[in-house]
Amino acid sequence: MSAIDRILDKALRGERIGLEEGMELLASDQIEKMGHTANQIMLKKHPEPITTFVVGRNVNYTNICDVYCRFCAFYRAPGSKEGYVLDDEVILNKIQETVDVGGTEILMQGGTNPNLPFSYYLDLLRKIKARFPQITMHSFSPAEIQKMKVVSGLSLDEVVSQLHEAGLDSLPGGGAEILDDRTRRKISRLKGSWTDWMDVMNSAHRHGMNTTATMVYGLGETIEERALHILRVRDEQDRVLANGYPTPGFLAFISWPFQPDNTNLKLEKAKPEEYLRMVAVSRIMLDNIDNFQSSWVTMGPEMGKLSLSYGCNDFGSTMIEENVVSAAGTTHKVNIDLILQLIREAGKIPAQRDTKYNILRMFGDADKAERDFVMQN
Repeated sequence: MSAIDRILDKALRGERIGLEEGMELLASDQIEKMGHTANQIMLKKHPEPITTFVVGRNVNYTNICDVYCRFCAFYRAPGSKEGYVLDDEVILNKIQETVDVGGTEILMQGGTNPNLPFSYYLDLLRKIKARFPQITMHSFSPAEIQKMKVVSGLSLDEVVSQLHEAGLDSLPGGGAEILDDRTRRKISRLKGSWTDWMDVMNSAHRHGMNTTATMVYGLGETIEERALHILRVRDEQDRVLANGYPTPGFLAFISWPFQPDNTNLKLEKAKPEEYLRMVAVSRIMLDNIDNFQSSWVTMGPEMGKLSLSYGCNDFGSTMIEENVVSAAGTTHKVNIDLILQLIREAGKIPAQRDTKYNILRMFGDADKAERDFVMQN
């Protein structure tokens, strides 16, 4: 039996994969074999033949940012004539449009704008919740929250607590990139350490918020740093589960390759098969996170569909609006009808979910037994 086979058998037995073993998997070209194992592990958590998606919208409320990430094509420096902050009414109209098409989630994110006081975010959240109490605010990356901490002079816990009280429901995992400081210093030295990112997530978890974890690879990181990233996410999830926090912690993991077009970081674009390997290995190593999202925005619908047999059980968001990835020259607009088609072509039953992965609506050919099973679980 080969070393890779031994590691995969170990994972299928429910035993944990360590750093060295993770590195072996990430270096292996046996992608289909790893994908098969990842799919089996996914089916243990999600035996029903269902792939979920959420109807949501990205609202990029500002593009002004003073972190100057070399890999970002979206931001504009403070003082730029191309910088903007959306009027509150524009944001509210975007949310209304989302609600009108059955949307349930708003992913509001922007730059680390030094000109916005902390009260801006609190007032905006309260205004949104007053008009749309049913909408889930899955918003603000850890870097944005660290900026709020700086401009407010408050502790991180106080910032997170006040945001949650004002209407922030859930925290997206944006800005993780690679959770290792060597790579972070190279691509975005002002963005903070990997522990700064994790400190925000830990505070959110302690305050009862759900979160997601992300990974952007292809930034010049080593295989060891990729494996460390995965293990650091796993360690935080272990803390959540061991300490009885009032939240399930990371509800999902999402990875995608760096998109170099229109950025200041001139690196070769990752190959599609590398994405499938990353999805599979992440599912194999992250044994304490239930949901893995397909990254169709960066990879395209067909690769997104293929990822459903490599460990993903979710098709992510309909992304009614998306500006950050598309600024880097890569975006794949997918409407609900096409999502349904792609999920069905992958042999799955599509289902609309909310941010907490509760199924709201089933589509397609589920028989009554399947439907009852899903709605009860």
